[in-house]
Amino acid sequence: MRILGVDPGLQITGYGLIEAEGATVRLVEGGVVRPDVGLTLERRLFMLHESISSVMAEFQPDCVIVEELYAKYAHPRTAILMGHARGTILLAAAQRGIPFCGYEASLVKRSLTGNGRATKTQVAHMVCHLLGLKEPPTPEDVTDALALALCHASPGRQMFERVKGRRGLPEAIAKQL
Repeated sequence: MRILGVDPGLQITGYGLIEAEGATVRLVEGGVVRPDVGLTLERRLFMLHESISSVMAEFQPDCVIVEELYAKYAHPRTAILMGHARGTILLAAAQRGIPFCGYEASLVKRSLTGNGRATKTQVAHMVCHLLGLKEPPTPEDVTDALALALCHASPGRQMFERVKGRRGLPEAIAKQL
């Protein structure tokens, strides 16, 4: 299964693609999309859409994983802008018929480290460990995207979802696991 994790942003969007087969995971690709910050919002969203669509077309992921937005942002305007970027990525996936899923940051941290309040450094260390990397990819947006993909591939994620009382994944994704 090819899993594309995407860390959305209007300045930098990180992406990381892994292949997962049972307990084995392998890094396929990682990178960033950097829309020109001097452009209008709609042009930056268009550039993000075109770039992430190109990544999806080239690497043919089986699913796309994007971090859930949360309601307690210190800066509400940031949350709204992040919602635009996230929606653009989900649109690109939907246009290609690729199922997508979102996870809360605390679930990603917990599935990789066992601690829902793990630091970025701890998460980066586990990304390196699981993918056999000597150091975390830069910028950290790529590492965050890979953490999302690894969370989806993690058998531990399913346990944490059950404990939390979730009913499960969308049917299209659940069939792929």
